[in-house]
Amino acid sequence: MFVITQSCCSDAACVSVCPVNCIHPTPEERGFGSSDILHIDPEACIDCGACADACPVDAIYPADKLGTRDKVFIDINADYYKNNPDVASGWSSVTYPDIPKLPAGLRVALVGTGPSGGYALRTILDRTEASVTVIDKLPTPGGLVRAGVAPDHPGTKGVLRGFDLLYRDPRVTMATNVEVGTGEGQITPDELAEHFDAVFYAVGASESRRLGIPGEALPGSTSATDLVAWYNAVPGMEAPPIPRDGTGRAVVVGTGNVALDVARILVCPPEMLATTDIADRALRILEEQNIHEVVVLGRRDQAHAAYTSAEYRALSTIPGVEVVVHDDPDADLPDFSAPADPDNRRITFLFHTTPEEISGQSRVERVTVATGGRQHQIAADLMVRSIGYRSTPIGGLPFDDERGVFPNVDGRMTTESGDVIPGVYVLGWAKRGPSGGIGTNKVCAEATVEDFIRDAAAGHLPRTTHPAKAFTALLRRRTRQVIGYRGVRAIDASERRRGLAQGRPRVKYTELSEMVGAAGWRKK
Repeated sequence: MFVITQSCCSDAACVSVCPVNCIHPTPEERGFGSSDILHIDPEACIDCGACADACPVDAIYPADKLGTRDKVFIDINADYYKNNPDVASGWSSVTYPDIPKLPAGLRVALVGTGPSGGYALRTILDRTEASVTVIDKLPTPGGLVRAGVAPDHPGTKGVLRGFDLLYRDPRVTMATNVEVGTGEGQITPDELAEHFDAVFYAVGASESRRLGIPGEALPGSTSATDLVAWYNAVPGMEAPPIPRDGTGRAVVVGTGNVALDVARILVCPPEMLATTDIADRALRILEEQNIHEVVVLGRRDQAHAAYTSAEYRALSTIPGVEVVVHDDPDADLPDFSAPADPDNRRITFLFHTTPEEISGQSRVERVTVATGGRQHQIAADLMVRSIGYRSTPIGGLPFDDERGVFPNVDGRMTTESGDVIPGVYVLGWAKRGPSGGIGTNKVCAEATVEDFIRDAAAGHLPRTTHPAKAFTALLRRRTRQVIGYRGVRAIDASERRRGLAQGRPRVKYTELSEMVGAAGWRKK
């Protein structure tokens, strides 16, 4: 019997290869995308191992090969079927997609290289003969898999291996270190539309929503977006104000998986982080910082927390860290107005609680909160908001500022007045908002590409009149340090060599100039 473990990304590649349809929920079933992990039916599994071979993040193992920490997933997989008796397994039949006749010589631009962009690329290559130019503003591809997944969750990053194979396809041209917009040195959306038959925007949602409370602008108040980008080595990110002395406490507002990632990283023993690909700049400060307790604030009760149970379970595996939960709004609370106990590392969940004010003389010193209607103060040096995300507008494209997404109808981008823009598509979080993980983005990307295929077959795409070389010439005129696939591989190899010297998976570059240099561009 095979078992799916915590690192499951819901890619669902395992679902399609299972001959007895025993992995649920499938992308067509209720619960997919909101489920923690997928589950293998222990009664129907025939031990063929096809699912383990197909898993992009190495999350599937034989039950008898599981380590002590992961044996709990044997029961978790089995309990899913006990609690969902209507789920049916059994031998599945092969279905073949409709393959419409498409115009010859289609050329597509794909902006963004995160999960939704990667799955869109795979579907385009599988379902069409189109050539694809992949564009990313950073020198390295990966989007939030590289820049957002916690460094102590290396398994999830394995999905990038499959995308890297796609970049080698002869129909794919990579152009990283290229930004789309209307600023200096940028390629405009109008220029992309002129040089390609279709343009896909898979640009994610990287801007953090604000709390809107007094004191939010004080030094020591930051967003989870900025903090995560900093410790994941996104170029140009300044160090957040993590104190080396003070109260020894941080407050995190929000109960999603990113909030838990931040809490875990802040109290994790530095020696554990030193074996990951966390940025050197972050490791140095985290080794010196003085945070002993992270208080995680949840507006509602624990039952309505946004984190997945797998992420919550991961907290219990941090050596020397206690997890404390306060879920009764009427119960007595500890005195959070005093400094944290330096001899006890802990993550404390405070539910039924909302922040009301951040205060301090020249930086964050305390946070006033209300728990169950009672106002009290938490002494803290760091305040991190993790309450949702929104896409960043791109100059030259319509944007729904209220929802924080690009306006669209089923992935077809629209003007602000609601008219469909022919040949322009949006997918992933930029399409539907920041909900769902890697598996949900896969389904979303595939659906949008199918819409593109239908549009192409129906003759609804405005065909470009420019030759393919014209865009290459435009890139060279506009931004001279364009990085292709060979340069991307050179950066990857260099980071891995740096990591090998320290016994780590890689040591990431944190400056654009270093990355460009590693790619082969040298100052003249």
